[in-house]
Amino acid sequence: MKKFRRWQRILLFSLLCLTVLAPILFVSVGRKELISDLSTLRYRRDSVQLNAIEQEEGEGLKGPKLVVYDEKVLDSRVSYSASEENNDSKKYGNVGEIDQVSKRSQRAGSMSIPFERTNHESREENQQIPQETVTSRSEAKGQSNQTTAQHDQNMRSPVRRFTDEKVKQMKDDLIRAKAYLSMTPPGSNSHLVKELRLRIKESERAVGAANKDSDLSRSALQKKRSLEVTISKASHVFPDCSAMALKLRAMTYNAEEQVRAQKNQASYLVQLSGRTTPKGLHCLSMRLTAEYFALSSEERQLPNQQRVHDADLYHYAVFSDNVLACAVVVNSTVSSAMEPEKIVFHVVTDSLNLPAISMWFLLNPPGKATIQIQSLVDFKGLSAIYNSTLKQQNSRDSRYTSALNHLRFYLPDVFPQLNKIVLFDHDVVVQKDLAGLWSLNMKGKVIGAVDTCREGEPSFRRMDTLINFSDPFVIKRFDAKACTWAFGMNLFDLQEWRRRKLTALYNKYLQLGYRRQLWKAGSLPLGWATFYNRTVILDRRWHKLGLGHEAGAGPDGVEQAAVLHYDGVMKPWLDIGNGRYKSYWSKYISYDHPYLQQCNIHE
Repeated sequence: MKKFRRWQRILLFSLLCLTVLAPILFVSVGRKELISDLSTLRYRRDSVQLNAIEQEEGEGLKGPKLVVYDEKVLDSRVSYSASEENNDSKKYGNVGEIDQVSKRSQRAGSMSIPFERTNHESREENQQIPQETVTSRSEAKGQSNQTTAQHDQNMRSPVRRFTDEKVKQMKDDLIRAKAYLSMTPPGSNSHLVKELRLRIKESERAVGAANKDSDLSRSALQKKRSLEVTISKASHVFPDCSAMALKLRAMTYNAEEQVRAQKNQASYLVQLSGRTTPKGLHCLSMRLTAEYFALSSEERQLPNQQRVHDADLYHYAVFSDNVLACAVVVNSTVSSAMEPEKIVFHVVTDSLNLPAISMWFLLNPPGKATIQIQSLVDFKGLSAIYNSTLKQQNSRDSRYTSALNHLRFYLPDVFPQLNKIVLFDHDVVVQKDLAGLWSLNMKGKVIGAVDTCREGEPSFRRMDTLINFSDPFVIKRFDAKACTWAFGMNLFDLQEWRRRKLTALYNKYLQLGYRRQLWKAGSLPLGWATFYNRTVILDRRWHKLGLGHEAGAGPDGVEQAAVLHYDGVMKPWLDIGNGRYKSYWSKYISYDHPYLQQCNIHE
């Protein structure tokens, strides 16, 4: 009995051990086979789904398409050798890798073949691709790589665009807040009024001089949200939209009036500064005048005065009371000439500035050229005409009432022994040799000038802008659409002038202008009338206009022009001069001159 129980216990214990150890043994032996079966099952499911999609997209295709991959894709994922065929299932078994290969192929500008059916069929199609296809792939590889690299670079470095939406919104909110604040009763000190004033002050400080959103700080954005909340509160207190619109309209009108007044004041100040003499120029004139009167009468004589009436030489004239302006015109003309010994310069000024200009050229002679300096007092017959006619001008601008400005209409009387002359305004700079002007065919005309008929340019003028075409006298004699021209650099045929008696015609028009409003003040409309149909138009390369205007003349033709003209109020010797073109004028002045240093005249 005892033996039976003992064997029974042994059997039970053996069965218990078997039930414990058998599962462990079964798992250890069948683990690899189980994992392999699961991966195979998953791979087949993915392949079935992928094949279904590819077959739908590939319907209607008659043949396999060529695959062009990036260099990295060809090296790592595609191989046409038989030794690597066994690894195809590993390389393309992952759907994520397939998507990456397809995307890279599309970015490279190549046509990618859809992965159809099974990997085995894909390998068979790849084996059927001829050798020429492989060669074409290698040739296109460089071009596709360049395209991919350029595209990747563009994707990595996007263009940064600066916006100002938040800045504009904050400024608009400020206007709305001020409008609500102005709608409150006078003397009100409520909580809303205090909050509006506080938010307006904070937002104005936060915006400051910001022009784009990146200039705003984080605290500025917080103040922006606070202001919006306060405006929302005010909109509930003042819900009347018509009153708000009326207030905004009134604010807009006031702002426009202020802008208009500021523009008028700025224009007046610019015009005023253009008519005044800088302190440095006044100091220079005083010093030169003192030095001139310290000389004896023999020392005041300029050399080579016997050549001033030689009609075979090149005669240039400038009428000015500005020492530096005359110096630049003379120096630039002489330095640009191929034959400076043939140049004779005639400078005419008033009696007040005659000593200063004479002393300047005594200290700084113009090289081989000859210079003559005269005063208005030397023309006694013309002085009486100036006193009786020019004082009747209504304009207060000295540029229009100055005798030097109207002296150009008496050139045959000022230079009776000359046949031709070139007249400069004192705000020009000569860059090229002007000897070609003297061989110009005038075609029986009196004056040569560049036209100002092209719209869009700063120097553009129309006849009816300065001449009153509502008067019957003007309508009978002139055409409003006639091409206009400019003073500044003009060639005059004095013989033809004398023959046509144009000085008398000018005096007639001048007197008519006093009795009737025929033209605006100044010498330009009188010049258009006096030389009407007597003008030959010069090539624009002789004379470049517009350098004295705020808009400027533009860079085109500045370097190639023979003469640069700073017409307008922004003269190069003034602080308001156009800085873009000031260097063309200042390079003909020696700023290290002792008198210029003493008078604090710098470049």
